[in-house]
Amino acid sequence: MTSPPAAFPAEVTSTSTSKDPAAHYGSDIEIDPAMNDNSDSDYASSGYETSTESLSSSIHEYIFENGRRYHTYYGANKSIIPADELEKDRLDITHEIFRLTLDGKLHRAPLKDPHRILDVGTGTGIWAIDMADEYPQAEVIGIDLTPIQPAWLPPNCRFELDDADREWTYKPGSFDFIHFRNVGQGIQDWPKALSEAYRCMQPGAFIEIADSGAMVYSDDGTLSDVCKHYFDLLNVAMNKINRLPMQAGLQKDRLEKAGFVDIDAVAIKEPWGPWAKEKRLKRIGLMNLLQSQTAFHAYGYAAFTRILGMDSEEADKLCHDAYQSTLSKNSHMYYFHYVAYGRKPRKEELEV
Repeated sequence: MTSPPAAFPAEVTSTSTSKDPAAHYGSDIEIDPAMNDNSDSDYASSGYETSTESLSSSIHEYIFENGRRYHTYYGANKSIIPADELEKDRLDITHEIFRLTLDGKLHRAPLKDPHRILDVGTGTGIWAIDMADEYPQAEVIGIDLTPIQPAWLPPNCRFELDDADREWTYKPGSFDFIHFRNVGQGIQDWPKALSEAYRCMQPGAFIEIADSGAMVYSDDGTLSDVCKHYFDLLNVAMNKINRLPMQAGLQKDRLEKAGFVDIDAVAIKEPWGPWAKEKRLKRIGLMNLLQSQTAFHAYGYAAFTRILGMDSEEADKLCHDAYQSTLSKNSHMYYFHYVAYGRKPRKEELEV
């Protein structure tokens, strides 16, 4: 698909009728035959390295571009986001931004005593670790394409290297809650991924998808032209590889088609810079400036050079200039963070 996406709406409101504080955020901002040889009793004695250290030659495969490190275990273009220390720092900052966005909460879905939780695209694992602390009775599993998670974990938390676009290995009904956050640029086949999630969920379990949109807005006409140009090109690039940028209604549509019910969706404005009057939004704006020091290159550089064929110097300059535009006190820009959750129907609901 090579055409750019449809224009995003200027204003988006919640599809929920609940009293969730997030509902108002959309308003203006104030097998090998050789293995049959029985002479050896195990793989190690047959000459196969089986320690976790031996995996480093495969799962720790990277390429370097423009001074950034990209993971290549699932292919060089599977993830176009860096997997280095800079990116790990940025991901941890965005985690705090999203907690502020949800008034300190880790999710919007109305969970009740969950026992198994899956975090798809766990990144640094910070959300999964926080969930393990908040729900000590639950086992929390985080999966990601890249092994950048910490070794020191709560006893009820663990991580696995996996690709959500492939067939999931979990048994049907394995989870009470499945969580996706900011994985829009990594998942190519959303119907398949959500079908697998549905299969692996208990009846009555919840799923939640959170993703930031790839477009920038301003309510007072102070939108930066260079920043808009950056996001326009990013949208074109993502559409060319069939990874549609998040926009209003897309999460709800995907969840409905996957068979989920009681879907609740909100679109939340997140400012760049401390121009918002409200204290929480001002803090979000400041933290967005901090994470944006590397975010524009993280999301844009590989997309522009690999997908659009842009010269590396031109791509670097566009990413730099777009970031610089967010520093202007005269530009009151924001983007939307979309959060939607749904429930897998109970057996009796399906029999009606």
